[in-house]
Amino acid sequence: MLGHREATLCGAAAGAGLLVGLWLGRKLLSRQQLRTYKSHGGANGDPLLNYLLQTSLREHPLLKKLRMRTMAQPEGIMMVACEEAQLMANLARLIHAKKVLEIGVYTGYNTMNMALAVPADGRVVACDINVDFVNIGKPFWREAEVDQKIDLRIKPAVETLDELLQAGEAETFDFAFIDADKVNYGLYYEKCLQLIRKGGVIAIDNVLWGGKVLRPGDDRDTLSIVKLNEKIHTDSRVNMSMLSIADGLTLVFKL
Repeated sequence: MLGHREATLCGAAAGAGLLVGLWLGRKLLSRQQLRTYKSHGGANGDPLLNYLLQTSLREHPLLKKLRMRTMAQPEGIMMVACEEAQLMANLARLIHAKKVLEIGVYTGYNTMNMALAVPADGRVVACDINVDFVNIGKPFWREAEVDQKIDLRIKPAVETLDELLQAGEAETFDFAFIDADKVNYGLYYEKCLQLIRKGGVIAIDNVLWGGKVLRPGDDRDTLSIVKLNEKIHTDSRVNMSMLSIADGLTLVFKL
């Protein structure tokens, strides 16, 4: 049986071990978060990321202008990363997308990005509830001469998705991008699956959520993302890839 001195030493050692474990856990989470960053989100001082952008980014001049204008906003971090947007535009071109659905517009950087990617007779249905942010991007859409391709719907996205389904547009969209309120991610995913054709793509942003998915706690946004991540992983209706680009991007391919 341990004496008082030995018990005290063991208790101190256990306490120290717990503190070290907590510290290591925080360090691990911190390192995970470093892998889930946007190029415009405070990580642009990273030399490797800068190299990636310098040797791979082909950004339309007006997209760059809108990006710089958006970054002047206090909420600029909400904008999709330019390298992520370029990937989605290339995927849209690869599958010859003509009809695109976007849930969450913000200032419209990716809206214009996708409108540039679809052909002249293409259509981007863009859903948001904040017209003030969207109005920042509208002049850039017009200058890029893609505004006629953009069908902007300022109302809750669920209403627009239901209207599209009721109008007989199920399985007519080629590409969808989900980047809006996180608590409704699961609902958006299911409705997009109905609207996307077979062989179409659904891209879902923020699936790593700054590393919070490792320890969701009781945060509703994080729990919603975790639940959807787990659902897609075993969803037999689709193929999927989760990428660590920006804040995490899941690509879903409808079977």
